[in-house]
Amino acid sequence: MMMTDHSDIPLLTLDWERLRKWPAQHRTQLRLCLRVTVSAVLALALSHLLQLPLALWTVLTAVILTQISVGGSLKATLDYLAGTIGGAIYAGVVGALVPHENEAALFAALAIAVAPAALVSATNPRFRAAPFTAVMVFFAPTITHAGPIASAFERVLQVAVGAVVGLIVSFLVLPGRAQDLMLEAASRLLAIAATAVPALFAGFSASLDEAAIPHIQDRLGEALARLNTIAPEMKHEQMAPFAEAPDSGPLLRTLIRLRHDLVMIGRAAIVPLPEKLKPALAAPIEAVGQEAAAFLRACSSALSARKLPPSLERFESAIESYNAQLATLRREGLTRELGTEAVERLFALGFTLEQLQQHLRDLARCASEFARAPNA
Repeated sequence: MMMTDHSDIPLLTLDWERLRKWPAQHRTQLRLCLRVTVSAVLALALSHLLQLPLALWTVLTAVILTQISVGGSLKATLDYLAGTIGGAIYAGVVGALVPHENEAALFAALAIAVAPAALVSATNPRFRAAPFTAVMVFFAPTITHAGPIASAFERVLQVAVGAVVGLIVSFLVLPGRAQDLMLEAASRLLAIAATAVPALFAGFSASLDEAAIPHIQDRLGEALARLNTIAPEMKHEQMAPFAEAPDSGPLLRTLIRLRHDLVMIGRAAIVPLPEKLKPALAAPIEAVGQEAAAFLRACSSALSARKLPPSLERFESAIESYNAQLATLRREGLTRELGTEAVERLFALGFTLEQLQQHLRDLARCASEFARAPNA
């Protein structure tokens, strides 16, 4: 009798769970996939309807300009059109005015057409499509048998049709908003910061693992870089006919300052509190770290859910307790027995905590603005 092997059942169940959860975990990517596909098909259909000579460029333009957010599509479209129109006009003029009947003249004319476009592209990223367009327009007459000016016009028309298709699809087919992506990235950064804060504050009462600090700061830096990438898309998105959204600038600046605060705390925590002060200050400073982490975690959830942030009262109470305990130690004269370096570290820590308190207040205000935003 053949025995049935059930050893693979848990593995199969696990794989099925991962497969079942995958769509929910990749909604943004799946929406982009659908938008790009719709853009490609509509661009091809419109090219045939308008009888454009090369549907390839219309379809490619629509695909390239359909970005993960509406703001990204707007930015890509404006940049692509600027580079295309500029490159097409210039290359068309070069093709019409610079003779290139023989091979040597062809090389020279191509250099004249490409070099300025490449220089402008290197100087201003908005015109990165200019060199590519210049080459396309310069050689298009050999493919379409049209003149240089006609080739430039056709190139601009093809790109314009593709751009219109890409924008329409980005607006109408499951539109992704840069504001949503920015708040998601901000929420992620705050969650990372909330995890890092207790580890950093632990250094004041015990030896801190210095090797762990760069890893913590690198994770925060990567999350901040993601935010910096999305922020310009949100500015372009405000040109779109959406309900007015709060300015992302204050939130981004606040998160940058909070990251700097954590850098300063990490530097201060490399050396523990003086042994004479540690019994009295270890618990208050640990409470400050715990309350800061709790507030950052709550703000992360509030931004993600577009809800009002919690009160900062518990964190500010912890700060007051720490300052009161430190003031007591000063009145008792314990700080006068410390060396100059230890006193400087205490002052630096006090200043950093004041900055952290102010920036957490700014964070609460920014989170409240997005919670009150229309359609948020």
